[in-house]
Amino acid sequence: MSRRHTFFAQRALDIAIRSAQKGTGPFGAVVVRNGKIIAEGHNEVTKKNDPTAHAEIEAIRSACSKLDDYQLTDCILYTSSFPCPQCLGAIYWARPKAVYYTNTLAQAANMGFDDRYIYNEFKKVNSKRKYSLQKIALKDESQAFKVWNKKKNKKIY
Repeated sequence: MSRRHTFFAQRALDIAIRSAQKGTGPFGAVVVRNGKIIAEGHNEVTKKNDPTAHAEIEAIRSACSKLDDYQLTDCILYTSSFPCPQCLGAIYWARPKAVYYTNTLAQAANMGFDDRYIYNEFKKVNSKRKYSLQKIALKDESQAFKVWNKKKNKKIY
């Protein structure tokens, strides 16, 4: 691993340590573009009472806002732990060119942050999941898709 990657990974870990000391959770993330940090984030779930306020999400939101773009295709994300399913989804949507992490899923699980059960839920058939998703059929339920499909000058994401 290059010293540059190690430097930014350490920065994400240092953010996680400070966040843990403050009591907001032991996770940190850094978004880097052209060798410079453009955004950082730490876990703020309990501070904001927002279950989506994970370090990676906070860093991605900040970076996208600063770049005035919804994608981070020319950026690298460094995070203090393997991303949870929510953050992994956000990473795929943000499309950074690379992602580096330090702690593993097993290390996080050993500290009480066990996301493996969610990954395992995804493998189950819907009826066997903790939250079974129930479809409701509505008249013209695809209207929003139809409107979007006809829209000219739409921005595909």
